[in-house]
Amino acid sequence: MKKFIILIPVYNDWESLKKLFLEIDENLKKIKNIKVDCIVINDASTLDKPEIKKPNSINTLKILNMKHNRGHARCNAFGIRYVSSHEEFDHLILMDGDGEDRPVELKSLISKSIDNQKNSVVAKRIKRSEGPFFQFLYLMHKMITYFFTGKNINFGNYSCLTKKDVNILSSKSSLWSSYSGTLKKNIKNLKEIESIRGTRYFGPSQMSLIKLIIHSFSIIAVYKKQVLLRSIIILFILILLGSYLNINLIGLQISIVTFCSIIFLVSLREKKKDLLNSHKNLLNVNQITH
Repeated sequence: MKKFIILIPVYNDWESLKKLFLEIDENLKKIKNIKVDCIVINDASTLDKPEIKKPNSINTLKILNMKHNRGHARCNAFGIRYVSSHEEFDHLILMDGDGEDRPVELKSLISKSIDNQKNSVVAKRIKRSEGPFFQFLYLMHKMITYFFTGKNINFGNYSCLTKKDVNILSSKSSLWSSYSGTLKKNIKNLKEIESIRGTRYFGPSQMSLIKLIIHSFSIIAVYKKQVLLRSIIILFILILLGSYLNINLIGLQISIVTFCSIIFLVSLREKKKDLLNSHKNLLNVNQITH
């Protein structure tokens, strides 16, 4: 019997977590011959934690309470390291706690993982729930990412990792800044399921324009060496093109240099020391038994 752990970061969104548990419970009942534990990372929430009940389909439920808020990406990074060093498991599922990662897709994710024991599985986004403007910005993010890195990163956190891949990712400094970029760079032969981005259970989306830009740049920064190489090639082509056509392309050249500089500044978020010491931010662990 394969053991799965579901890892869920939460910051104040306790009502969403309670509804998520109801839907997880309903969907896990349809899956046979697996054992599922759940770990919730409380990212130093400022709202009091309500009474949380363990779903019947979950074997054990732990809540890891953090001392200081570090943000969603770093919660996942800490969680991956914690599971790698403290838990026995076959697969780790990363899942957002607000409903945007739909529990109805758990069956597909788990089935794909069981059919491909040696491969991690990502939930490829085929449809999003946000408005046209956000979807346009997200499309631009994907195009720019592909142009500068050569990688089509069409998934977020929702994924199912093998134990081997969890151990590989747990020591990568870029994990502290970007999960999806780090996964794509370091893990080969990823399998996919099709996924529809759900809507939040409560309140508006937490992904603001600024957060989207930081998210996009953090992914690209994982490939900073490729960005530098491609930027040099582009600048060389622009210089030759400008000289051959006798036109001024200095604005484009400055834009490329500026973009490359921003990416290298963002890459400073990848702090391996902070990743390796992330366990020091753990306050305590609550075991929910019923």
